[in-house]
Order: sequence, then C-alpha cells, then structure tokens
Amino acid sequence: MIQDRLCIETACWRKTNKNEAFVLIDNSQKDAPFGTFQPVGLVQTILRRTRQASASWFDRRVAFALRRIAIMKLAGKPVDTQALGAKMRLFPYNNVCEKRILFTPQFFDSAELATIKSKLHDGFVFLDIGANIGGYSLFVAAIASPNARILAIEPQPNIYERLVFNLHLNSFSTVKALACAVGDKDGDLTLFVDQQNQGESSVKVITQASAGGGIKVPAKRLLTILEEEGITHVDAAKLDTEGAEDIILETFFGEAPQSLWPRILLIERGNARWHVDLPKLLADLGYKVINQTKNNVIYER
Repeated sequence: MIQDRLCIETACWRKTNKNEAFVLIDNSQKDAPFGTFQPVGLVQTILRRTRQASASWFDRRVAFALRRIAIMKLAGKPVDTQALGAKMRLFPYNNVCEKRILFTPQFFDSAELATIKSKLHDGFVFLDIGANIGGYSLFVAAIASPNARILAIEPQPNIYERLVFNLHLNSFSTVKALACAVGDKDGDLTLFVDQQNQGESSVKVITQASAGGGIKVPAKRLLTILEEEGITHVDAAKLDTEGAEDIILETFFGEAPQSLWPRILLIERGNARWHVDLPKLLADLGYKVINQTKNNVIYER
C-alpha cells in the first residue's frame, strides 16, 4: 500500500505489457493544467493514424505496433486528449483501458456504448461499476440530458485519482464519483492490484487468509449505494469488477425491489471466476441477451 501511494506522488517503473519494455511513469506533474501534455511530433502523428484505423485485421495490427512506438516515445508522460466526447488525461502504461481510449477510441466497446446511446432518455440513470478512469461515464455524460444521473464507482485509489481528474476536466454536472468497491456486504474488502494492468484489480473479503499483499478499501452493497444516493430507478448498469459480478448481483436482486432493477445490464464475461450461474439467474429474472461482444454480454429486461 505504501509503495502504491509513492507511485502516485512520484515516478515509478511499470511494464506496459508483456511485449513492451519497462517505462518510467512520470506522475510529478499529474495535477498540471490540461494541455500541459498535448501530443506533439511523432506521437501526434501516430495518434492521428491509429484513430483513423479501420476494423480490419491489418489496420489493427499496424495500430498496435504504432502504439508501442508512441508509448516508448512518450517516456512515461501522460497525454492530454479528447476522446469519447470528453477531455481526458491518460497514462497509457499500466492500464489497458487508457491505452485503448487514447490510441483507438473508435474500438473502445463500441457496441456497448451504442446500446447505451440508443436507450437514452430524459433523466437517464447510469451506474458505472468498475468505472476505471471514466470512459463509460464520460461518454454517457457527453450525450445525456442535463438531468441525467451517473455514478462512477471505482475502488482502486490510483485509478480513482485519474477518474476524478478526468471528471473535473469537463463541465458535466451529471456524474458523481464514488471511491469504493461494490460487494455482497458493507464493510472492507481487500483489493489486489495488478500492477501491469490496474484495470484488472480484484477484490476479496479482508478476513480471508489470502488477503496479504492487497490494499484495504471500503465496500458497499449496491442497494446501499442506491439508497444513499436517493436513486429510485436504474436505466442501465455496467459491471466490470473482475469476477465479482455474480456476488454483487445475486445479493442485489435478492434484496432490492424490482423498481431498482436495471433495464439494461452490461456485464464483463467472467464465467470461469463466478461461483453463481449468473446467466441462469438473470434469465430467471426476465433478462434476455440482446448482444454479445468479445468482452461483455448485454442484457435487457
């Protein structure tokens, strides 16, 4: 935990992925004004090319190769950019989500975002559970009505800082960030941080014997969060909680009134990690699969 805090305040070494070299991530100016880290030169050229890439196999391979070059050229610096309709400061080193949004936002969960966009209406309520640095939340805020409500829930302290920074860059008054995990009980959980991809951090109960090496974070049941925030209906919810989707939803559906059940559910594929047959549970509750992507399944009720 101490090491993680030091990495927030100073510079730290991180491996960008299995195929990339170690990069010194520079957090020394993490709160500098937006525009301080505008892409220039080769990085700017690469961003222009990758953001114009088509969905073809060849274009994607070229984009990934160029991305590796740009990451090394950046030498640990973040990038100030606009993507998904919002301003963002992105650190494309230890978080796959940030790399995807920075270099190829056109491929960032495009089917999932299109589904949410098609369901928008006045007063839309969206839950972004496992919000990461805010990609989904900012996208929805950019196109939703002024009286929409968006909860961006993220437990990982380092990533939460980036989320809040990105929210502050924009004038959206519809998004609220919550620094907590969502679980099957209120209390504390242990968050195990994957340092190569912090978006894949996972949670377990703090009292487990395997809790060593994690960081302690607050946790709340989903119903607790909705009651505290005064939310009376949910139009859509996205859950990307690295295998905890089953315990979150089993608990929620077991105690929440149907008026709070989300109409749309976007759930990260996690069958191998679930202890509950979540697809069967959802089917029994009246949810139907309306789309499936590589990473997620989309349900509607």
